[in-house]
This record gives sequence, C-alpha cells and structure tokens, in this order.
Amino acid sequence: MRDNLHNTRVLISGASIGGPALAHCLARHGCNVTVVEKAPALREGGQAVDFKGETHHTVLTRMGILDDVRRLQTGGTDQHFVDADGRTLGVMPGEFTGGDIEIRRGDLARLLYERTASTCEYVFGDSITSLTEAAGGVHVTFERSAPRTFDLVVGADGIHSNVRRLAFGPESECVDFLGHYYALVELDTDFGPHGQMYNEPGRMVAVGGPKAPAFFVFASERLDYDRYDVEQQKAILERAYAGMGWRTPQVLDAVRGSKDVYLDSISRVSIDRYVNGRVALLGDAAYGSTLGGFGSGLALVGAYVLAEELAAAGGDHRVAFAEYERQMRRYSKVTRSGNNAGTFLAPGSPAGIRMRNWTFKFGFLLGLMMKVTDKFATNIALKDY
Repeated sequence: MRDNLHNTRVLISGASIGGPALAHCLARHGCNVTVVEKAPALREGGQAVDFKGETHHTVLTRMGILDDVRRLQTGGTDQHFVDADGRTLGVMPGEFTGGDIEIRRGDLARLLYERTASTCEYVFGDSITSLTEAAGGVHVTFERSAPRTFDLVVGADGIHSNVRRLAFGPESECVDFLGHYYALVELDTDFGPHGQMYNEPGRMVAVGGPKAPAFFVFASERLDYDRYDVEQQKAILERAYAGMGWRTPQVLDAVRGSKDVYLDSISRVSIDRYVNGRVALLGDAAYGSTLGGFGSGLALVGAYVLAEELAAAGGDHRVAFAEYERQMRRYSKVTRSGNNAGTFLAPGSPAGIRMRNWTFKFGFLLGLMMKVTDKFATNIALKDY
C-alpha cells in the first residue's frame, strides 16, 4: 500500500457510512485521520442498505471488506402490499429493494468503525463550530474540544451537513424539501418475519423483515421540530397517523415505548460543487437524495475515489479535489434526476396506490426498473489506481 499521504492531517465530520469509509481508505495511505461525530456513540440499527453491480463489488473488494459485508448481509426480503384486512395486494420482491448485497446500516457503520478505530481518532459527542482556511490548512473550532488545524476537512455528515453549511452556504440554498417525511423506529414488538406495507393516500406504514421494525412515510408541509428530540418525533407520528387503519394503532402503541426514533424530511441536495478550497463534501452531504436507493453505494464509491485521488496526487488537494468532483458529478447524476421516493412509497391517491402495486405484477416492468438501477449503480469507470 502506498504511503503517499504520510502525516497529512484530515478531519472528517460524520461517523455513519461515508466518514468511516473515507477514514479507512485514507489511513491505508498513511493519513492522520480524525473523525468527529455529534452523536454520543455509533448509531445502531437503522434501515438496511444495499450494494449492486460491478462498481460496488469492486470498491468493496479494493477496500478489503467484501467478505465481512457478505458475512453480515441480511438477504433481500419481499415486501407485501396489504389492504386494511391484511390481504396481499402485490409484492415488491427482495431483489428490487435489496440489491446484490443487503446489510443493516448500523452493522455496516460498526464494521467500518472497527476497521479504523485503532488507526484513526474518533471524537464522539462533539461538532464543528467554525472553519477558517489559511495558507497552510483549515483552522477548526469545536463545541467542546480545543481548536485545531488540519490540512483538509471533509463533510460526511449527512443531508443536513454542518460542514456544508459552514463552507458552502445555508441549507435553504443547498437542499430541496420534497414534500414528505419518513421515520424509522426500533421496536420491541415482533410484527413477523415478512415485510408488510399498508397505504392510505399520502401515508405508508411498514413492519416486519430486516429493513426496519417500523418504517413510516407521509406527505406533509415542512415541519419545525428538533431532530434530536425523540418524544417530539413520536408526537409528530401520532398526529400524522391518527385514524389510519390496518395494524397502525398497534404499531403506534409500540412506538410509544421506543427509545430509538429517527424522523427526517425526504429531501434532495442541489449544489453545483462538492469542493471549496481545502474542504470537500462526501456522501449525502454532497449528493444526497433521501431513500433514493443509492446513498450508501455513492458514499463508499465517493470515499474510495476521493482517497485514491489524494494519494495519486501526492496530497495535492487542488488536483485531487478537482478530479474527485469531475468523477462524482457524473456518477451522482441519478440523485439529481431520480423520482421522489415519497410519492412512490406513499402515493397521494387511491389510484396512485393501485398503480404502484400494479407495477410489480408484471415481470417485464420489474426487470426494466432493475436494469435502470443497475445502470446507474455502474455508471462510473473506476481507475486502476
């Protein structure tokens, strides 16, 4: 392994998928990596994520984690569309939602963390408050830690990126709200091994299977709430799903006892650049599209490309960042042109629900959709670094 980046100091904001993936790739080239994460610890559980096609497999192989990812994979699970009486109306097959390899987000985050914990510094429960670029690096201040200077800073801190706000502009200028919210809730109640999804116009609730114990999507005006206040998020779900049929009252009753609730908007990042001086954006911070189906694959490919371009350029961030942006701009096109996942998962009318369910009754339509997603997943020519 080349040691082209020996003693290069890199600060990464975010310890979900993209951050630890980049830390792993950079550490192999000799970088001095620090990862700062606002949460007090790794976030366990979460929705399953998937990888598909030659590009994803190549990156997982070159990162040396393909076997471990396969060991932890959940396997795709069919999702049954049901009516209010629980009768199956259609089936979304596991190969459509699960790709070639499906793994729970929390398992992937822990795998990447364990691969990097001994070679990289992790700072949990802290956040960046300012970035000041100078000739020799970026001076960074934190909420709790003492100020430090780094050669480079990378924002891998999600669609609501703090780094992007500090270095590129306010979220209102970088992110488009798409009219829906989603929630993932870890539950103690077992709703069965088979995924079931129930819809009423503008609302969807799903339980069972490995995707997430409870998964909600609903249409809404923009909401003002604290994304770190679990009780406030539970109250939003109570209001949004009041009066809904099927097993929804039972699901909501289980939600009331949960300590792990994550509710967020369905949004799309809409910026025309991923780098600014010595600061770069990675994953959802740069090219996020909530529930678009490509987020984790894009994050891993982006982490690999960014690290390898830095190594190939001998640490010259101007050369490396420009090439990273050129490659990822094309590859991430799907997130800018894709459909709103909210309208697919929670159609706004009975006719829209029927049409969505009907799509999966015909093999040729499913095959066509899968070919399109496979094309997007492999739409990058990886260099032989």
